Amino acid sequence: MKGKLIAIGGNEDKGTQVEPNYQQRNNLNFFGLQILSRIVDSCRGHKDAHIEVITSASSIPEEVGENYMTAFGKIGCTNVHSMHIRDRADAQKTEFIERIKKCDGVMMTGGNQLRLSTIFGGTEILKILHKRLETEEFVLAGTSAGAMAMSNTMIYQGSSAGALIKGEVKITTGLAFIQNVIIDSHFDKRGRFGRLAQAVASNPSCIGIGLGEDTGVFITDNNHLEAIGSGLVVIVDGHGILHSNIADLNEGSPISIENLVVHVMTKGNTYDLSSRKFQVEEHIK
Repeated sequence: MKGKLIAIGGNEDKGTQVEPNYQQRNNLNFFGLQILSRIVDSCRGHKDAHIEVITSASSIPEEVGENYMTAFGKIGCTNVHSMHIRDRADAQKTEFIERIKKCDGVMMTGGNQLRLSTIFGGTEILKILHKRLETEEFVLAGTSAGAMAMSNTMIYQGSSAGALIKGEVKITTGLAFIQNVIIDSHFDKRGRFGRLAQAVASNPSCIGIGLGEDTGVFITDNNHLEAIGSGLVVIVDGHGILHSNIADLNEGSPISIENLVVHVMTKGNTYDLSSRKFQVEEHIK
């Protein structure tokens, strides 16, 4: 893969289906603009990079799109446009298809990741994004739902409170920009370790990537992860699981897992998906 993926844990994405007792503030925090700056720098390193913001996951697309354009504008990037693709009919429109062909990068906002998979699955836009990532120096970023939808295996439902109870975590097929990982967002603030642990226990060939808010991973070669932002990235590796009772349980029963391996990454740490190796520091140009 010649392109780059930037998966971000989100902050107040305004449109996510919020869990009970989670208080969502009425502001968008754009990661101190540091992560947005990394997106722009990756788009051939120039401020006039053409970036398309796909707001399909959000229930308030116009507001979210305007906020992203304002935030990118603060770092001098003004060639930023919103694509309010609300359904599969919109996804077939020539205007949107042509804009995806021409832009330097795409940003998928937060909201409901199931909207992304159901709107874009099997469409020409998705095929173009896959091809551009494979063959060009193209950048695809996503925050919250936009990050979770990047993988082939995608969590689309599951509360934190019941996360280690069988049946509480729902999984489907995502947009498959990267294989053999499961991405979860708002990881520390919403206490989602159990949710990702169940997802990995059900799919132990996948590496779980838990993204904290104001935090993300910069992914190159479909394999190399670099932690970016101010918070934590939690890696959950199920390859060495010795015991899990998840297959034999009835729905609603608690899950046990033996030998689940966990790494905690901060800015600058890297992780290799194929070798499953963690590195403390690496200078990234």
